[in-house]
Amino acid sequence: MDIFLLSLSVVCAGGLFALSTYRLFRLMKAGYIALTLAGCLIGLYAVATTLQSDEVVTFSGSWLHLFTLSFSLDALSAFFLIPIFAVCPLAALYNFHYMDKAADSGRVAVNFFFLTLLIVSMALVATADNIISFALSWEIMSLSSFFLVMHDYQKKETRQAGYIYILFTQAGAMFLFAALALAYSYTGSFALSSFATMPASIKVVVFFLALVCFGSKAGVFPLHTWLPHAHPAAPSAISGVMSGVMIKMGIYGIIRLYGVLGATDIIFGQVILVLGMISGVLGVVYALGKQDLKKILAYSSVENIGIILIGAGIGMIGIAVGDMVMASFGFAGSLLHVFNHSLFKPLLFFGAGSVLHGTGTKNVDQLGGLVKRMTTTGKGFLFGSLAISGLPPFNGFVSEFLIYFGAFHGLTQKGATFILIMLAIISLAFIGGLAISCFSRVFGLAFLGEPRSPEAAKAHETDFSMTFPMVVLSAVCLLIGLFPDPFVQMAMLGLKSITSLNLVETSAVAVVTQNLGFAARIFVGVFLFTVVLRKIFYRQKEIGSGGTWGCGFTQPTVRMQYTGTSYGMSIVEFFRPFVQVRTYYSGISKIFPGRTTYESRVDDIAEITLVDRIVTPFVFLLGKFRWIQHGHIQLYISYIIVTIIVLLLFM
Repeated sequence: MDIFLLSLSVVCAGGLFALSTYRLFRLMKAGYIALTLAGCLIGLYAVATTLQSDEVVTFSGSWLHLFTLSFSLDALSAFFLIPIFAVCPLAALYNFHYMDKAADSGRVAVNFFFLTLLIVSMALVATADNIISFALSWEIMSLSSFFLVMHDYQKKETRQAGYIYILFTQAGAMFLFAALALAYSYTGSFALSSFATMPASIKVVVFFLALVCFGSKAGVFPLHTWLPHAHPAAPSAISGVMSGVMIKMGIYGIIRLYGVLGATDIIFGQVILVLGMISGVLGVVYALGKQDLKKILAYSSVENIGIILIGAGIGMIGIAVGDMVMASFGFAGSLLHVFNHSLFKPLLFFGAGSVLHGTGTKNVDQLGGLVKRMTTTGKGFLFGSLAISGLPPFNGFVSEFLIYFGAFHGLTQKGATFILIMLAIISLAFIGGLAISCFSRVFGLAFLGEPRSPEAAKAHETDFSMTFPMVVLSAVCLLIGLFPDPFVQMAMLGLKSITSLNLVETSAVAVVTQNLGFAARIFVGVFLFTVVLRKIFYRQKEIGSGGTWGCGFTQPTVRMQYTGTSYGMSIVEFFRPFVQVRTYYSGISKIFPGRTTYESRVDDIAEITLVDRIVTPFVFLLGKFRWIQHGHIQLYISYIIVTIIVLLLFM
């Protein structure tokens, strides 16, 4: 634990260094990145040591001379700490040139400081061992991420996104506090380990109260509506950290709480599985209907959280029915997808940030042809797109295959369990197909074809500090796909903390993963052999060039290329009424018509329902009490006195 605390201390030193040296802009950025990288490398060493051993190290200290803050580092904590310490230093390095305006040095230093707070608080959430330390760390994480979202606070849309985010995160925190308070009222202890002593019915209530908070943080449908607002508003490196790492703290909370409750009721797995299927399918459908590149990636995070929950739900159902093969592979696929998503989602957000930095726009309908002008970014985005689509030989395929394996093993069950597992398999297939459609659309529109705007035509590749993190993440995504066995074993080690799970033999898992890796290596070998063979055959041939088929037009223009709407709308409309599509068409009313307009918009039904059914009536109701704000201080004091008297009567 001493090494772990040392790593957090070094990371904190980086944030304080940024604040104290903000006037020396280059030195501030270099020093911050160096300290953050050093602290995270130390943290990775501490995590690797813990993951390999069965030892659980603890640390505790007094807070306000009233409470004890207790932390422990076990296998599950160690697994979730790996993405934190691996991705965050890459995000810090990415910021070196992404935030390159010396005039904003003070604001950049504050951004670095709150990123430090976010890193440390996420690490503390993953190691919190009692109610007080967990709640305190959770709040610091939520508040620090709020200030990171509000970096460009001078923009109205950024402020609106920040307000939506803080509303969701604090409303979710109230449900978490209610769950923890209920647990304390039955156990009389602040220790999370005491939750197992509660009655079975109270365990269900505590779990689902906390699920509102954890689901909101993770972006589970329909509690995801803050996500597509916050990610486009935040700087791209922060979007990568929030989507790739921070929302996984919601997944950690779900799995950790399930483990400490020691409950084996099937209702836990059924609810998690249903939420995963809904989030996975609708998340990628909404991504298909958006034009904002970062908003597409935000909805894609909802989809991948759905895949993670499907794996976790299969694991919980496997424990409930006593099928440990189903449980082991479901949970292993879920945890591995947590790790995989923490790699390819920051890769995609870094790519989106480079596109924004190089073109000044993130609307895919205004891009095109970028792979010729931003080669490294284009290749990195392509690798990320293949990985997130679950295609071999990349890492996304491995984790999804494990979930499939656990699900197919669960088809031996009967009744409602069989139906749910079958629906899970169908949902995974739907999600995979839709993800391929979504990211072929994004990559084709943004990086292929011809530039659709002057900004895209003038695009330029970004600096080394922005492209290097993409190269590293791309390489790791491919590495896991080619050699998945050690990473799957790492996920299996992380499951040792779930006491109700009897893991299958390591050799049984190794057979599956080694075969996956062997097939992936053969695939890559055949691909490279084909490329070399083509170069040999075409070595002496002249290659001509000419215009592509113009559909009868002698001079085709860039406006004749596919748009995002024309590519994906037929798929999106298939999912009505779960997706609301609004179309605006001015029409043709004259023999010689003038300029006509056509616009389609895909609206989130969860957001519409929230605004129309909850927020608007609530605001209307509060408006009826506006007379209470009359400006007379004497009456305000009387309100306080009356409130105190009422509370004393109840006490």
